[in-house]
Amino acid sequence: MPVPLRRDDTVHDRRPRYDSAPLRHAFFWYELLECARRGHRLEGTDAAQVRGEDALLVRDYGDGLRWHRCLRCDAWLPVVRPAAHSGRELPPGREETEIPLRGKPLRDRYVLRLIALDRLVHFLVLAVLSIAVLVLAHERRYLRGPFYRTMDLPQNGVGGPTGRAGQGLLGELGKAFATRSSTLWAVGLVLGAYAVLEGVEAVGLWLTKRWAEYLTFVATTVLLVPEIYELAQGRVTPTKVLTLIINAAISVYLLIAKRLFGLRGGGKAEAAERASHISWEALQRVLPGPPPR
Repeated sequence: MPVPLRRDDTVHDRRPRYDSAPLRHAFFWYELLECARRGHRLEGTDAAQVRGEDALLVRDYGDGLRWHRCLRCDAWLPVVRPAAHSGRELPPGREETEIPLRGKPLRDRYVLRLIALDRLVHFLVLAVLSIAVLVLAHERRYLRGPFYRTMDLPQNGVGGPTGRAGQGLLGELGKAFATRSSTLWAVGLVLGAYAVLEGVEAVGLWLTKRWAEYLTFVATTVLLVPEIYELAQGRVTPTKVLTLIINAAISVYLLIAKRLFGLRGGGKAEAAERASHISWEALQRVLPGPPPR
């Protein structure tokens, strides 16, 4: 993956070699990951001439190469100067150039999409459970006989049929067959509604919608109450502990980092911070060192 370049002393045709760039982020460089996925964002690669005012994004030293700055990751990349009149006359102006996501807004999108994937898994699991419960509620009278006959088969050789499903998942299925149909219908519909909620959260977070952040925070925070109660009652399992940690981390991230409910300036401060990272002033502020001459 191309990164800022440094002049190679060895020779020929004076081509530079790749070198590492100083990281603007302490732990992870989201811009590099995005450029690896989508390619660098260079402007004016087909322009016949370069003006002095274009030096923020492109520089021409008259040796057959132009150095273009990636609008996303700030790498300087060499591009062969185009032939005269092969494209546009000048690089696009600032009003024509769209600055891609970078800095904190880009990091936030990655985090929100990671949460969206978590919600997608919840949606799939809950949807399957809802369908299974509703099918059981509708077809229970036809399924009860085959279910108990199947469960009695292993017992026939060790003491005769018991008519009971046993423990674990089979025990839960046995309880389901003993439950009233109206209760099963209610449980299936609740699971279905919850699956829809998780699906809406997943779509909204993937599209980085503000309303989805509020919806996810409220839904996740409400679920923390029964999760904490379960652990307080001594029903501790690694899965429950991990789920509690993940949901608590999501709630804290959304509340603090995304400034929900007016916290840390609220939506206006969030929009201002976003604009400060995706602006020409930001490009000027974090201008990397000049490309090799």
